Amino acid sequence: MVGSDVEAVGVDEGAWTAATGCVIAADGTYAARLALDGASWYPERWTLDGPEPYAVSLPVNQPEEPGTEVLPLTDGRVLIHRVVDGRHTFSLLYPTGPGTGELPLGAVECPDGGTLLRLLPPAPGGERAYALAVGRGSTTVWLVAGGAFGPERAAEVPGHCSGGVWLDRTGRLLALDRFQDGRTKTVVVDLERGGEMSPLLQITERSNDRLLLADADSGLLLIRSDAPSPGHDRLGWGVLGSTLPVRFPDCLRAPEHTVTPFAIQPGQVLTPETCAVALRIDGPAGTWLGIWRPAERHVHQLPAPTGWLAGTGLWTKEGVLQLPYTTGAVRCGVARVGAPAAEGEGGPDRGAVQDPAPPVAARPVPLQQAPLKGRVVRPVTPVPSPAETSVVTAG
Repeated sequence: MVGSDVEAVGVDEGAWTAATGCVIAADGTYAARLALDGASWYPERWTLDGPEPYAVSLPVNQPEEPGTEVLPLTDGRVLIHRVVDGRHTFSLLYPTGPGTGELPLGAVECPDGGTLLRLLPPAPGGERAYALAVGRGSTTVWLVAGGAFGPERAAEVPGHCSGGVWLDRTGRLLALDRFQDGRTKTVVVDLERGGEMSPLLQITERSNDRLLLADADSGLLLIRSDAPSPGHDRLGWGVLGSTLPVRFPDCLRAPEHTVTPFAIQPGQVLTPETCAVALRIDGPAGTWLGIWRPAERHVHQLPAPTGWLAGTGLWTKEGVLQLPYTTGAVRCGVARVGAPAAEGEGGPDRGAVQDPAPPVAARPVPLQQAPLKGRVVRPVTPVPSPAETSVVTAG
């Protein structure tokens, strides 16, 4: 994104990075990415729900621009978002024998040159896709695939929004991080009630609070906020619908590193504190993996598979983390990493200091109620051994 445009609308530039790397469909059946052939970019679809992963190229008549976005639907088609002469165009791509079929869906025009538009994460159900357009005074949620007549306005929110996290399994409730009056707070937009908006996250009046991930089964929320350390963001967690405060574990506090959650284990309906959370850790030594549970007081650190499409992955209900990767020898591969045994189950961390914190929530509550003291800090350092990952590949 152009720096001046980002500053013009007051949106965090990091939240507006185009969806590069790989995007996984809502049900985990497909993934899509822009692949590079020499100097030319083209869309590629990965099938993930078979015995082995495999890739299908979806090139069209001319190469794609590097900033082009792709998003897989659960029927196997791939939505592509291009910018052509200032217009945001959307089409569905699908394999047709030796070629690629393309179904144009229409375009969104943004007369204001400062408007930013990007695709939102895959919606639950996998048949619809949405985009977020941030103008100078408001943000519009667009239904860009799955509607009856091309792109449709689904909601308009005052202020400048970023992020985008689905809170339910029906694609009705969308959480957005809204920047207004110098602060960022998370709000919920009800797409079935004309975009009706309500507050979700406000830890303190002056804090900047963002929702990063949510799991619809358990209600577990992953949050980034500067409430406990004004001017410095920290990772926290809570439970949707609970009245208890957000908690900020010291084990997720990693100076000189950036820790980003990217996947939550589903299926843990009554025990959100036992959900395994996958973390991308970036630091001076490179990029590696972390696995953490809210009930534990430390992060399990693992080496990333070679060629990992960093920040992309999907948990199974059984606690297996699937990580897409590509190398010069393997065009389409998935590394499978089992979650370490939880404390108290006889795993290698049985003797570690434990923190039996109850599940807590992301409702607006006074931060001073959260027990933030007495934590043990475990520095984040990479684990050099590659022995803890197994790889399934397809050429």
